[in-house]
Amino acid sequence: MSQVTRSPKVYDVCIIGSGAGGGTAAKVLTEGGLNVVMLEAGPRLNPRKDYKEHVWPYALPHRGADIGGRARHELNGEFLAPNGFWEIDGEPYTSAPGSQFRWFRSRIEGGRTNHYGRITLRVSAADFKARSKDGLGDDWPISYEDIAPYYDKAEAFIGVFGTKENLADAPDGVFLPPPKPRCTETLVKKACDQLNITCIPSRMAILTKPLNGRAPCHYCAQCGRGCISASNFSSSQVMIPPAEATGRFTMIPNAMAREIIVSKDGKAQAVSYIDKATLTEMRVHARAFVVAASACETARLLLNSRSTLFPNGLANSSGVVGRYLTDSVGSNVTGYFPQLAKVAPHNHDGVGGMHMYMPWWRGDRKNDFPRGYHIEFGGGRHMPGVGGFDGICNEHEGYGASLKQDVRSKYGNFISFSGRGEMIPNPDTYCEIDPTVVDKWGIPVLRFHFAWSDHELKMAKDMQETFRSIVEAAGGTVVGGGPREALAARNAGTKTDGRPYGISEGGEIIHELGTVRMGDDPKTSALNKNCQAHDVKNLFVGDGACFVTGPDKNPTLTITALSWRTSEYLLDQARKGEI
Repeated sequence: MSQVTRSPKVYDVCIIGSGAGGGTAAKVLTEGGLNVVMLEAGPRLNPRKDYKEHVWPYALPHRGADIGGRARHELNGEFLAPNGFWEIDGEPYTSAPGSQFRWFRSRIEGGRTNHYGRITLRVSAADFKARSKDGLGDDWPISYEDIAPYYDKAEAFIGVFGTKENLADAPDGVFLPPPKPRCTETLVKKACDQLNITCIPSRMAILTKPLNGRAPCHYCAQCGRGCISASNFSSSQVMIPPAEATGRFTMIPNAMAREIIVSKDGKAQAVSYIDKATLTEMRVHARAFVVAASACETARLLLNSRSTLFPNGLANSSGVVGRYLTDSVGSNVTGYFPQLAKVAPHNHDGVGGMHMYMPWWRGDRKNDFPRGYHIEFGGGRHMPGVGGFDGICNEHEGYGASLKQDVRSKYGNFISFSGRGEMIPNPDTYCEIDPTVVDKWGIPVLRFHFAWSDHELKMAKDMQETFRSIVEAAGGTVVGGGPREALAARNAGTKTDGRPYGISEGGEIIHELGTVRMGDDPKTSALNKNCQAHDVKNLFVGDGACFVTGPDKNPTLTITALSWRTSEYLLDQARKGEI
């Protein structure tokens, strides 16, 4: 790789990453008249070839478990949407001694939007200014009023179902009609009403009516395995096609970004990347750059972009790049509900996810921990997945007819509850460049430091107590909790691996945020309120790295809205000749 091939063309904008933020930037910028090139570390996506939503387990060589069962209880099985991995051959990451961190990465057009949960929640006005209330962390440099118009644009374009509830912690949006509750959700709703826990229709980026040429959901409940009809949101099928339709969009697949090159005047001028097919180092030039590779990959790229002008990494004069890393707090409980065994078998499918959820309902009172969490839940007769009956098999003596009868008698009688809460940024949680380890392309990898504080442990304890109260109020019995989201939905009786209150491992919820945060002060932040680097005026960040805090709301909608807002600002600056 000693010889670098340089492209003679200079694009208006180069976007790195094709997920929610990158795809949104591509749509807005190309429709605004700019010529855009996008670097994607994986291949192009062909939904009809790559998606698996209507493939039956018996049609796969290992029934979805992969060779040797290595995909059991993981999110990257043969049965799911393509190219999401906890571990990638030749692309390691490390954890510092005493730390545990799991990093789920995608290497395909659309990134993690191909298989994420589609939960689509607005961050509330109080979330943006939480420090002003409790003194922890920092306030965002923007308010809810600044981003609300972009929430409207994002929801109206991608399609989100829900109901208007006028709840301060769960702002209403532009909604399609929600699907009706399943019988399991009706059961939980009645228990929540008894306990004064708010339980409302969920908000999901899944169509219940036709929108922009996309068909409504056909209720196969397999969203995590992709959607050939594009009835759920993914950047690959919703954002990138309109960008391509402008004729001003170019995607370079299988391009592993190595570093961003700066000119003598301190502006970004090119991205150096590895062409995975030829193992050639290439450069693509542009007038402006949007880094949207996901929070930790974006931090890695900036930290690896060192020069005489930026010896500590690009846009890092503040030293905050890689710092303030957060993930959502997670904990799970599974309940067994004998009354469900008496319900006649029927179609429980619906959308691929919950039809109802519980937004944070205790923001008006003092709790043992700061901020809050919401509750996701599901159960019933969904499509059995790999390892879905492991809990019953572990409890049952014997094999054959008696085991099958036990499985059938309990199938569909479990409901699992998962909390998603806010982590307060702390100085012991961050990512940095590992001083000795590189990937197979020769690019230095990330090393993670991660620690939950007492705030998060107390929150996980509260989650467990709340879930158990709901299970019991609904007439069920708690049969287990578990650290992994996949296990919580499928498997009773899993262990917590010694983590207090079943709190998730760092990174496990796949909501990494905050590593290149925005702020008004260049000494304590890397980006301004427009997600423009303080140090490099033609460099922008379009993913979750820009977050100041990680509220309990799943971040994809806010990433999309912020990228839309940033892209409109970039367009305005380009038209004025400022970039």
